[in-house]
Amino acid sequence: MSVVPAPVARQPWRMLFPLVALIVFGGLVLYSAGGGSWDPYAASHLVRFFVFLAMAFVMSFFTRDIALVLAFPIYGVVLIMLLAVEAIGFVGGGSQRWLNLGFMQLQPSELMKPAIVLVLARFYATLPIGMIPTWRAIVPPGLLILTPVALVLLQPDLGTSLAIVFGGAAVMFLAGLPLRWFVGAAVAAAALAPIAFFFGLQPYQQKRVFTFLDPESDPLGDGYHITQSKIAIGSGGLTGKGFNEGSQSHLQYLPEPHTDFVFATMAEEWGFIGGVAVIAIFAMILGWGLKVARHSADRFGKLLASGMVATIFFYVAINLMMVMGLAPVVGIPLPFMSHGGSSMLTNMICIGALMMVDRWNRKAPRSGLQR
Repeated sequence: MSVVPAPVARQPWRMLFPLVALIVFGGLVLYSAGGGSWDPYAASHLVRFFVFLAMAFVMSFFTRDIALVLAFPIYGVVLIMLLAVEAIGFVGGGSQRWLNLGFMQLQPSELMKPAIVLVLARFYATLPIGMIPTWRAIVPPGLLILTPVALVLLQPDLGTSLAIVFGGAAVMFLAGLPLRWFVGAAVAAAALAPIAFFFGLQPYQQKRVFTFLDPESDPLGDGYHITQSKIAIGSGGLTGKGFNEGSQSHLQYLPEPHTDFVFATMAEEWGFIGGVAVIAIFAMILGWGLKVARHSADRFGKLLASGMVATIFFYVAINLMMVMGLAPVVGIPLPFMSHGGSSMLTNMICIGALMMVDRWNRKAPRSGLQR
């Protein structure tokens, strides 16, 4: 008989241990980014995590039927919140993206990332297999994706719009839509890219693309962010300068050292070894998520889990590419390390959804797979 209580033993410790380690490490990085103080970043980062972890545990007890019933209402509520942003949203940094809730500034566009995954998983789980190659499999989901994307682009927030499209497209691909449709969409996007660039993007967004292509052309202007990020990462070397010894962040050369460029803050102090450790932990968490999706006993669980993994992966991949100069600066925070309530909430919703599907898997009969 095990000495560990069954409810404790059943928890997904393969994911929870790396997640908590990443959160604690992120807290240390934010402690340094705050000038060697727990305030204003590190303490709130840890508190938010444990509050949202409790929320994730509550989510894990939702049944499949509850998740199916809540999918469209949740999507509708988040869509209404996006409309509210346009009407009464809080303006910060030249963008109108937040709702002032008093105790926090909520960014509804962040919530749409898991919401679009949930509603599309619900849609395809109930769509007959025979309709997958027809217009019924692409037109309604396309409208479900493009409606919030249009509202988010008005804020304007290109990075979050791309994240919503990526999560939605991942669910559509895994649902079995014909590959030729995705190839055709990619070709059409490539053909329309110049038009979208010159007539669809804001001037500052166009500057970001030009800066990405040649950041050294204006190192003290538009290229300042990425130039300082590269300096911070490169100066860390193999083992880093040491905890709380990062000059780029402490001397305020590195912009946003606690949010978008937190990985650069970490790499300067912990070096290449720290960077590899962070990436390895993300690989462990995402690998666990893919295992949950693979072992799911029904289409809804598979699509929901896969979509949540894709959402977290998009955050991680784009942020790391951004701080290393491999992608334009689009304002995507690094999950579980960057300071920010809306980002933490979104990623913990994804974790909660994965824990929920994992619980379904453990309770599902193993004799055969359902549709």
